[in-house]
Amino acid sequence: MNARSLIVDAHQHFLSPATFSYPWLDEGSRIDGEFGPADLEPLLRTSGIDATVLVQALHDPEESLWMLAIARETPWIAGVVGWVDLTGRDVDGQLARLREAPGGELLVGIRDQPGDGVLPWRDRRDVATGLAALAAHDMPFDLLLQPPDLPGAIDVARAHPTLRLVVDHLAKPEIAAGWAAAGGWARDLATIAREPNVWCKLSGLVTEASWDTWSVADLEPFVAHAFDCFGPRRILFGTDWPVCELAAGYAEVVDATRELTAAFSDDERSAIFGRNGATFYGLVPPRAPT
Repeated sequence: MNARSLIVDAHQHFLSPATFSYPWLDEGSRIDGEFGPADLEPLLRTSGIDATVLVQALHDPEESLWMLAIARETPWIAGVVGWVDLTGRDVDGQLARLREAPGGELLVGIRDQPGDGVLPWRDRRDVATGLAALAAHDMPFDLLLQPPDLPGAIDVARAHPTLRLVVDHLAKPEIAAGWAAAGGWARDLATIAREPNVWCKLSGLVTEASWDTWSVADLEPFVAHAFDCFGPRRILFGTDWPVCELAAGYAEVVDATRELTAAFSDDERSAIFGRNGATFYGLVPPRAPT
């Protein structure tokens, strides 16, 4: 890869159980603790990462404000993906509140997920109105999906063709079950990839594999299929740190992704590891190198 290429981790989180309650976080797990900029910065330096996109971990506007404030003081955070209530009547006002907050200029996207009252999107007129508001503001939307959610996401992509969408974590295929069990996921991922407004994140895979015994070979057929569907120009690299720590350290994830993309040209890897993320989210360069 060209040494001058900007390398962007397009998917990482910060956690603060002392500040927020995370319903999805198992007490006593490897990530049940505080994870902030001081913990991540040395990992970025070791792995040669220039900038990151900080992504929400809660359906709570206060967490979004907290992330923006952190990003404002952290030069290598190039953007924040926050949360708004898409079922609310004033999505415009929610976005304005985030944009007007300290660090609000770093808001580059919004994320929501199924299973929390939002899906099925195809049956929710209020959600459709919220998504249309995001499109009107040119605000990208992260899709946090399980394989059964992909058909609903396909409907969303078709109903909102001007809304930039990115499928987080390849829609979480069941890597631990092996490629033989991936038929439905593979079919639906190929279908959603035909929509030109949809991109995909190469992230969050080690935690869908066997945590203690995974190998790059386990990930390879799923990653190869994603590239067959989206190509190297619509896939964004991300680590999903610190959630990845359940199965692998930061450097292990970066190294595995580099191995999985080794066959691509220098220009294609520059796109995967940086340019695609900058393009999708409209990122500005980091304010200072790591």
